[in-house]
Amino acid sequence: MFDCHIATLLEVAASLVNELTDGSRRGRSYEAPRDGHLVDAVVAALPPGGVTAAEISREQAERLARTAERLRLVFTAVESGDIDRAAEHLNALLRDSGARPQLDHVPGEPWQVHFHGSSDTVDVGWSAGCATALALAIGSDLAGRLGVCEAPRCDRVYVDTSRNAARQFCSTACRSRVKAAAHRARRAPRD
Repeated sequence: MFDCHIATLLEVAASLVNELTDGSRRGRSYEAPRDGHLVDAVVAALPPGGVTAAEISREQAERLARTAERLRLVFTAVESGDIDRAAEHLNALLRDSGARPQLDHVPGEPWQVHFHGSSDTVDVGWSAGCATALALAIGSDLAGRLGVCEAPRCDRVYVDTSRNAARQFCSTACRSRVKAAAHRARRAPRD
């Protein structure tokens, strides 16, 4: 399936979409954080130790929020089976971020391919990395591993890392919500 670095970038892409875009979440309307809360939301969406609030400016956080909107378009295009449209969105994001591969050495680990942007700012780097990881998924037979939650009133996205590629929900909360509703429907008296 995905190597560790690509899997991390795909999870970050989903996390950015889920934290930084409006829509619905777990049966309720969801409004993405803005203004004074945006930087903290970006920090929360990135992996632990990825960046601190002191390391990201409000402008960079706003650019990552715009990237998240563009990443959402990729997930929804894949979910609807429109891989061509997903590729168009990704190609534009790859161009805009200046995504380029580079071998980086992390002490104590082997050389790793990382994806950098046209600058080393937090927003451009993560945008380039997430776009490249999504491009690798869509350019392989793993595009079907990208999804949008099937629970009612939830449009959060996910990356399916299950063995059988059967994931349908963004979270266990949404899966439980759907199962409980189905159980109640089966147990309801029939007229």
